[in-house]
Amino acid sequence: MTDKKASTLSRKTYEAELLRLQIELVKLQEWVRAEGARLIVVFEGRDAAGKGGTIQRVTQYLNPRVARIVALPKPTERERTQWYFQRYVGHLPAAGEIVLFDRSWYNRAGVERVMGFCTREEYQLFLRQCPIFERMLVEDGILLRKYWFSVSDAVQQERFHHRLEDPLRRWKLSPMDLESITRWEAYSRAKDEMMVHTDIAEAPWYVVESDDKRRARLNMMAHLLSSVPYREVPPPVLELPERPPSTGYERPPRDLQTYVPDHTAQL
Repeated sequence: MTDKKASTLSRKTYEAELLRLQIELVKLQEWVRAEGARLIVVFEGRDAAGKGGTIQRVTQYLNPRVARIVALPKPTERERTQWYFQRYVGHLPAAGEIVLFDRSWYNRAGVERVMGFCTREEYQLFLRQCPIFERMLVEDGILLRKYWFSVSDAVQQERFHHRLEDPLRRWKLSPMDLESITRWEAYSRAKDEMMVHTDIAEAPWYVVESDDKRRARLNMMAHLLSSVPYREVPPPVLELPERPPSTGYERPPRDLQTYVPDHTAQL
């Protein structure tokens, strides 16, 4: 057995622990709602590092009215004239909400810096303002967690090939992703500089080794749960009522409504 296979979790172990952690995430959600807490989770990392898959598992059983995903497109012309952090402020959580940023304000320290989408002056201003912005969030009582998903160049290349050949995931592969292959070291330097300026005591970075997706998901979820002082909130006592007897209602004839064709009958 190769080292890679030896270090890979079995599907049975992975799914059992995933379910246990997802149950705890539901408890965390109910605590956030009951306490009126505000939680932000930032997911950053290279393309194909496993951020999206982890976010899917985190939110799989959560209430979308409590936990929502923010994945912003490129800024509009109007947004480009605003204070850089302004477009993100409107997505911050209110009391009893969890917001997961699938990429965040750190776009400026990564793709914008490497691809030349911002000026040197705008980049330097970001590095000065970002720690201040995050300290303001934390000082106001927001729980802020920042995760960097770290993937090796070989594994990233392998995942890009799989996306290229998979019709279900082909949409995940963009020209910008392919460009990142030729700018690997530039992205590495940008990440290192970003960490130097924004890995602050009030909002530290947590690095997730993500060459093994299963381990990465479980490790990130377990760490998030361990970092928040949540408790189990007893659910309200509910009882199913007895159905009342019929009062004579009759369903309208089926031919008065348009039904979806039975596609499964042809399988």
